[in-house]
Amino acid sequence: MIWWWWILPAAVALIGLMVLIRGLRALFGGKPVRGVAGAVFGGGAIWLASLAALFGMNVQTYGRLTYERPVATLALRQLGPQYYEVNLIQPARPGQTQAAAALYPVHGDDWRIEAQVLKWKPWANVLGLDSQYRLDRLSGRYRSIEQELHGERSAYNLAAVEANARNGAIPFKVEAWDAIRRYRPYIDAADTLYGSAAYMPMADGARYEVWITQSGLVARPANAVARNASAGGWTVAN
Repeated sequence: MIWWWWILPAAVALIGLMVLIRGLRALFGGKPVRGVAGAVFGGGAIWLASLAALFGMNVQTYGRLTYERPVATLALRQLGPQYYEVNLIQPARPGQTQAAAALYPVHGDDWRIEAQVLKWKPWANVLGLDSQYRLDRLSGRYRSIEQELHGERSAYNLAAVEANARNGAIPFKVEAWDAIRRYRPYIDAADTLYGSAAYMPMADGARYEVWITQSGLVARPANAVARNASAGGWTVAN
């Protein structure tokens, strides 16, 4: 958060208020020239500080409401027909010193990643609260409904993997959403807790990046193989 958008206008407004008070005292004390000059300077400083604060708030809105950050990178290697090895790399989270990586064999035409997302209201985004997430599941997806119903499936619990990785680092489990609902009558900053998912075609050598935005997960191709797969790999199978 760009704190100086708030600190500098507040400092200028405080100085302007002090000058304005001294000017008014001088004005009522029989010193009209000094009083008018102080009132004009002080009032002008407060007015300029207010404009700067409003401008800063507007800039912060654009910045925070479009803020996004990476949550995973997926590198794929084909093992067989409709069968891939997915190397899932998650960036280091608070309390971790390095990125987490794991290999998952996945059946299907597409990979699919799901997360639980805690979304804040826009005014809370402006103040610096960004959408929070917990990766929930990695699975495969067939484009054919028949295969989706009867084909070999792959699904992995990413939430359990992360919990095991953090074992010992956190002494107890905190259910943030329960606490937020409990205190919502006092601070109504949370918008909703919901499930978000993104999926992309699988191809040998493809690499994708998954990002969390203020409204959920977004997947993007990260190399030419992935771009070619996502451009031409959405044909629905019969």
